[in-house]
Amino acid sequence: MSDSSLVIIPTPPPARPAPPGGFRAAPIPTRRILPGFGLSLGYTVFYLGLIVLIPLSAAFLKTFNLTWHEFGAAVWNPFAIASYKLSFGMSLAAAAVNVVFGLLVAWVLTRYDFPGRKLCDAMVDLPFALPTAVAGVALTSLYNDHGWLGQPLAALGLKVAYAPLGVFVALTFISLPFVVRTLQPVLEDLEPEIEEAAATLGASRWQVFRRVLFPVLLPPLLTGFALAFARALGEYGSVVFISGNRPLETQITPELIYEEIGEHRIPQATALAVVMLVTSFLVLLVINLIQRWARKRTGVGVAQN
Repeated sequence: MSDSSLVIIPTPPPARPAPPGGFRAAPIPTRRILPGFGLSLGYTVFYLGLIVLIPLSAAFLKTFNLTWHEFGAAVWNPFAIASYKLSFGMSLAAAAVNVVFGLLVAWVLTRYDFPGRKLCDAMVDLPFALPTAVAGVALTSLYNDHGWLGQPLAALGLKVAYAPLGVFVALTFISLPFVVRTLQPVLEDLEPEIEEAAATLGASRWQVFRRVLFPVLLPPLLTGFALAFARALGEYGSVVFISGNRPLETQITPELIYEEIGEHRIPQATALAVVMLVTSFLVLLVINLIQRWARKRTGVGVAQN
């Protein structure tokens, strides 16, 4: 009797049924990283460092040439403090006003159809395309004591051009599109049937806005506010004409930095720039934290993140 061995041949898994078209489904790839991820990431980091990080690092390195006493004298003198108050105060005020009126503009452009709507929609982008110096000259011509709008306002005792109010007007003008363009896609995605369903359940218009619309609009409102604030804080061209650049009164911090550079005090100018950079970064960080908290609380945008 010869030796015999038992060989067990595993049964292959059943083949996946072919779809009606006759083609077999392709296997699902296990790797989820796109090809070239390492090269793309390296290029992204290199480009970000070349365009953003190196210039910002140069500002900090140039400031290190100052002693602590010189740094304090450069960033904490009366002229600098007055410019901080004007720049940050007017930027926050302009962003806050644009949150309200930007929401109204975006709501009208997305929810109503009227003659000239496309023209109004295109005019929202005008501050994007218009050179800031041209905007400053136009606003100064309109709001000076002999301008079309400045003359009746002066009769009421309101001085706009060459006053802090003029800085506010200029910053509001250039930062409005950031709020409108941030809110428009969200409003376009909101179905009117949601509001109609809430109304059929007995909710008033205020309750519909507060309980249905506002939780969805809060994250983009905060994003638009942050973008408008950042844009207004760094504005120079449109403000330099309408403000008059009077120290301790209408001089914003970018104008003070330019003045320091003109007098060849580069370390003092970079010191002011570092203060603006750090402060604006902290403000934007707080806004982003509030935005993340609002998204987690309302559940809006969590899946996308």
